[in-house]
Amino acid sequence: MARSLRLWLILPLLALIGACTTIQLEPLPEGMTDQPPANWAERSQQLTQFNHWRLMGKLAVRQPSDSGTALINHWIQNGEAYDLALSSSFLGMGSTTLKGVPGFIELTLPSGDTYRSGEPEALVEAATGWQLPLNHLVWWIRGLPDPGDDFRLLFDESSQLAMIRQAGWEIRYDRWQQFLPDHPTLPAKITALKDDKRVRLVVSEWNRHKADQ
Repeated sequence: MARSLRLWLILPLLALIGACTTIQLEPLPEGMTDQPPANWAERSQQLTQFNHWRLMGKLAVRQPSDSGTALINHWIQNGEAYDLALSSSFLGMGSTTLKGVPGFIELTLPSGDTYRSGEPEALVEAATGWQLPLNHLVWWIRGLPDPGDDFRLLFDESSQLAMIRQAGWEIRYDRWQQFLPDHPTLPAKITALKDDKRVRLVVSEWNRHKADQ
């Protein structure tokens, strides 16, 4: 009798746990799967090792407070260190450079004033009004999730990475391109969405940086 009573108590609890797990997982968009293709481990390893590059392109930010675009004159990545040069007439942003490593940034405004902070995203927002997920972008720009946070990958019918969901953002890979010979395709157009914010990156040129040659 006591064993039967325990079963009646345990079964509803198991059902509740199962229901909670189901609620946490959002339904998959039509035509997508969260099952990675057979070559995903090899591809992600190649992209992880590709950590010295120079790219050029365009950045567009849309958010409730303001919106605008900027040219990416260069984004030079040397391992964890980045050197990002932007130019825009938006909010008098002019030529702005961002140099740093994870957890530290040095931002130089057109006036020549330089600011340093251990909170990169907060400093960029204070200086430009833009909310940019800098700590994640170095991974997302290559078509990889940031290994420091939970994530979910979604692949399309051709087994190409179509979306990353991470840190409250949804990163959509709108176009891939073969920028470099003997190298996996790289993102040419990315749209990152979070609530009412949107960040769009279009890459026009992507090269290996000399330190990687």
